[in-house]
Order: sequence, then C-alpha cells, then structure tokens
Amino acid sequence: MAVSVSNLIRNLSPSSKSIFGSLILSLPVMLLISSCDVGKSTPPSTPESFTTPLGKVYTRNKPSEKLLEQYYEAKKAYLKDTTDVDLLIWYGRRMAYLGNYEDAIAIYSMGIQRFPMEVRLYRHRGHRYITLREFDKAIADLEHGAILIQGTSNEIEPDGMPNAMNIPVSTLHGNIWYHLGLAYYLKHDFENAYRAYLNCRESGENPDNIVSSTHWLYMIQRRLGNTAIADSLLLPIEDGMEVIENTNYYDLCKFYKGLIPLDSLTKAKELSAASDAVSYGLANWYLYEGPQEKGLKLLNDIVGRDSWSSFGYIAAESDLGKITIRKGDHIISE
Repeated sequence: MAVSVSNLIRNLSPSSKSIFGSLILSLPVMLLISSCDVGKSTPPSTPESFTTPLGKVYTRNKPSEKLLEQYYEAKKAYLKDTTDVDLLIWYGRRMAYLGNYEDAIAIYSMGIQRFPMEVRLYRHRGHRYITLREFDKAIADLEHGAILIQGTSNEIEPDGMPNAMNIPVSTLHGNIWYHLGLAYYLKHDFENAYRAYLNCRESGENPDNIVSSTHWLYMIQRRLGNTAIADSLLLPIEDGMEVIENTNYYDLCKFYKGLIPLDSLTKAKELSAASDAVSYGLANWYLYEGPQEKGLKLLNDIVGRDSWSSFGYIAAESDLGKITIRKGDHIISE
C-alpha cells in the first residue's frame, strides 16, 4: 500500500522530522552534484560537441589529467562543506576549466539560489554565458554584479590557471566590468561596451588591467569612426610597462600608438587564445585602415581555428554574422 510523504513525516518523532527535513532540503544539491559528476570523460549533461552560431561543429577536447585531478579535489572539498560559497565557486570554476560550461553554469545557478547576494557567482556565470554565446544572459548577470559591487572594496581575484609568474593580475571589479564590456561589444552595442570598459580601466592601475581595457576602448572608438578619441585613449600606454599576463594586448596597444611595427605582431606564433586576440586586433586594424578584404580574411581565418571558446574567436564570429563592408567606406553594422 502506498504511503504519502506527508503522512510519513507526520508519524515521525520531532528529531526524525528534523533529520528528514534536512535531507529533503539538500536533495536538489545532491541531484545537481550527481548530474554534474565527471568521470574520465565528458559528463552526460554536457554535449560532446559544440555548434557555433556560424554552424561550425567542434568536438570538446578531453581534459588533461591535471585538470581532472584539480576538479576532483575541488568537488571533494565542496562536498565536505556545501555551505561554503568559496568552495562552491571553485567547484564551478574547475568544472568550467574542463570545458563543461553548461555544468559550471548549473553550479553557479545553484549557488545563486542559496547565496543571492554573492557577486562572484554572477561574475563567473556571466563569463560562461559569454562562452556559450548567450550574451543577453551574460549582460543581465554582469549588470547585476555591477550593482552589487557599488560601494564595496575591490579585491584581487585568485587565478585558477596561474600565469608564468604566478601573480594574479585581475580584480573582481575589473573582471565584472571587463566581461560586461565584452558581452555588449559582441552584440555590437558599442556605447554600452565603451561605458563598461571605461569602468574597467578605472577599477585599478595594474598595467595588465590598463592594457587589456585600453585595447577594447581603442577598438570601440575606431568602430564608431572616432579616430581622435581612440588615439587619446592610448595616452597611458608606454614602453617598459610591467605587463605580466596580457602581453598580446600590450603589443597591440603599442602598435596602435606607433611604438612597434606591424611585423612585430605578424611573426609566426603557435595558435592559441592569445594569438586569436592578436589576429582579431589586426583584423580590426585592416577594417579601419584597409585593405578591408585583408581584415575579412583574418576574421575568417580565426573562425577556422579550433579555439572556439576564446574571446578573439567569439568576437570574429560575431562580426562575421553582423557586419557588412561598403566600398570606400568604413565597416558598418547591419
């Protein structure tokens, strides 16, 4: 004979009711952890391939043993204390580093339900919405994050994948504004992108922050046809800046300012997310300065690569889906 849950609870002792209630409350968390579980291959909840908006299909790379080990450690730590938001964030970040972006978003979403005022959850979920080309969702998360950081102290954000010097160079505020600017840029909403990147540049004086935000600020004003404003934005860029991580953005900024020649950017480099950034900056340069056909070729070259989750790739993809070229004129948006 079937017994209803309500009747079962009614007949329990007070102490048993408390234990049962705790189990019921933790059930969604346990179900999510189970659905996001990772073995030695891609978990069932994450598709084995990703199809870009341009119709290109990419098989997701198998994560390295090191990344898997780091993921297992983060998951184990979180399961020991599911009330610790820091452990939950690292659980989500390590999941994302495996390439399982949908599962990472699910973890952050669970966290937001439990910790709705934790700005870092919106920052990281917004980032991964960008990876999956869900720009409106990214903007909603990051705009909310921008509200939550008002009046708060900025803080260094720990690296999940440390740079060569093992020195974190980004901050929470800077990352919120950076990714918000990127999400708007990818929608070709250049005015809002410019606002966000100005706030990013003002969030800290770290040279890595200065060069990365200036790169996007410069490109935005060139896209808008404001060459003089774009050039004025390069004022903080100088030779000898102690840039640790964003060296490609630094080189691009120095090129824009005339401090280094074009061929210093076009030397053969191993294809990577960093080289996508350089290629994308150069593609834009040719679209402003000509020949525009060379810029279009570079955009197509980028989306022919395998790095479908890099910002340079996503930006090239977005441009190819939205821009048209008028003979004898600048690039325009449809």
